[in-house]
Amino acid sequence: MHEIQESGEMYLETILILSNQKANVRSIDVANYMNYSKPSISRGIGILKDDGYVTVDDGGFLNLTESGRAIAEKIYERHRVLAAFFESIGISEETASADACRIEHVISDETFSAIKKFIEQNKV
Repeated sequence: MHEIQESGEMYLETILILSNQKANVRSIDVANYMNYSKPSISRGIGILKDDGYVTVDDGGFLNLTESGRAIAEKIYERHRVLAAFFESIGISEETASADACRIEHVISDETFSAIKKFIEQNKV
């Protein structure tokens, strides 16, 4: 397994989001959701499959492995918490979401935990 890149984290997060909305997710759904080209998604999914984060069944449906789901849930939680925090301090929903999307991949566990603790203690 290689260290997962930001784009891989984004694909995993997108698969998680889509799988919460519909029973079956294909690469084309990921491409449409992210507004990326099908070849880009196919390449990224291939890498995630090779690294054991995603499986693709005979019908072309994508499924997160246990390790893929763990990463996706971690990134998605960071996105939700950071976006909500930014909105609570007056940032527009669109900007809050866009900023959270960038920050969620690089923020340290320590800083994220401190933000979560601050939110919980201050009922933000």
